[in-house]
Amino acid sequence: MKNASQSRDEIYAAQKEASEREDLVMFINACFAATGQAEYYCSRSYGRVSIDFLHSYVLANYRRVYRRVLAAGVNDFNRARIVLKLLAAGAPPDKADREEEGKLISATLHSLPANRVFTLFTRLREAKINNRRSRAVVRDYLKWRSSPAFDAVKYRSKVRIVARHTHQDLDPETGAFLFALKEQKQFETPLFDSFLRAHYSKQAVYELPYSVAEGFAARHQIPRLEFLRKIEPRMTHSERQRAQSSAERLGKEKPKVDLARTPLTKLAMYVIGLPIEQQRRRAAELHDALRAAAARALRKRPLSLGRTAAVLDRSRSTWGSRERRRRPLAVAVAVHYLLAASGNGMQSFWTPSRSGDLESATAEDHVFLVEAGGQTDLATPLLAAIEYQVDNVIIVSDGYENAPADAARQIVHAYQTRLSQTHPIAFLHANPVFDPDHFSPKPLGSPLTTIGLRDAEDLGASLGFAKFSSGEASQTQLEAYLGMLATVFIGVSHD
Repeated sequence: MKNASQSRDEIYAAQKEASEREDLVMFINACFAATGQAEYYCSRSYGRVSIDFLHSYVLANYRRVYRRVLAAGVNDFNRARIVLKLLAAGAPPDKADREEEGKLISATLHSLPANRVFTLFTRLREAKINNRRSRAVVRDYLKWRSSPAFDAVKYRSKVRIVARHTHQDLDPETGAFLFALKEQKQFETPLFDSFLRAHYSKQAVYELPYSVAEGFAARHQIPRLEFLRKIEPRMTHSERQRAQSSAERLGKEKPKVDLARTPLTKLAMYVIGLPIEQQRRRAAELHDALRAAAARALRKRPLSLGRTAAVLDRSRSTWGSRERRRRPLAVAVAVHYLLAASGNGMQSFWTPSRSGDLESATAEDHVFLVEAGGQTDLATPLLAAIEYQVDNVIIVSDGYENAPADAARQIVHAYQTRLSQTHPIAFLHANPVFDPDHFSPKPLGSPLTTIGLRDAEDLGASLGFAKFSSGEASQTQLEAYLGMLATVFIGVSHD
């Protein structure tokens, strides 16, 4: 009788452990893919409700894991959300937990873009979070910033909200700039004085950061073409990219984008957004730039996958939504270049398109010329990838397979049960799209391990969690892995 009771307890413990591991893996995958933006198949509000529930659930039940996800390489949207939730929850009672959490929050804020951090800080006021820890976090971040005057100008409204809400001590001139600007005649700080003069001087507009100058240009009714031409030297790399569509619409020569500095996935988005005539004319240049970006990404995070084939989705849904225009297709293109740069004779196989163009590609092909459209037929390229006799097959798709439906799952299941002994293949589904109905990236079926993917450069980080997604490793091992990542992340940040 005792043995039977013990057996039931062991079964229950194993089921509980598996359930908890699945919860955590689901959350981590969601943090790689979810951005809080509208997707092709769901609205922004629907997606945000789903991801917010996941954050609240994991924070309440697995706080240590929750904070360590900050070190897992997940996207900026979810890292900012984790920091906000942790600050709202107050400090943990255990001293060691408090210290680790504080270091992770600090390291995360230092690695996030400044605009996202200041947006996060303004949400502290919206959420009525004003405890001692949150005030200290804001104070330490503001002290860490190298150019407080630049921040005060570029993010003036946000810095003003943050300073008032968290009772920050400001130097007299910064305080006057933020809260008593109309009473000032001039400032000793050059950037503050330029901001003041820009209210009545067109020339002073061009001494300001681009995003601030843009507002003054509209106020002075400066023609858009003239403004873009004169402000271009002060534009950041990201601002140059964002100004591309505006320049094209106005018939102006686009600001030059430094292809050698652009990250792989952003570069893929830029390239596939170009007119097809320009893509073809600059094909060799763009191809070399994408290969160089992939090589840079691999130097930061090498991939060791063996002989690999990629099954890449280019159906209609890969054009994404208005907020995430062309991103799923760009991720597929970027993954092709990333895997090609890793060597081992990679070949990619694309879902059929109505144009009947490129269906398979090697490292030498210009895959950014592919056309997206039609339904999602993963079966055809998957069978071709299996015939290629590889060690790994990576499928990049949003998981909405419909021509025919469920074919990928059935093919993988048949291969694993009947053919894997003669030539084993590891199948992996990388999904760049969050599905709120599943609280995670939509899976293609149980035989395939599904991981979330924000950018192609994140593939290495996402692959680190593949063994946990497939059930090959336990929850204890998952927590230990996250602990190791947290230690490394904190150490790198404080070097």
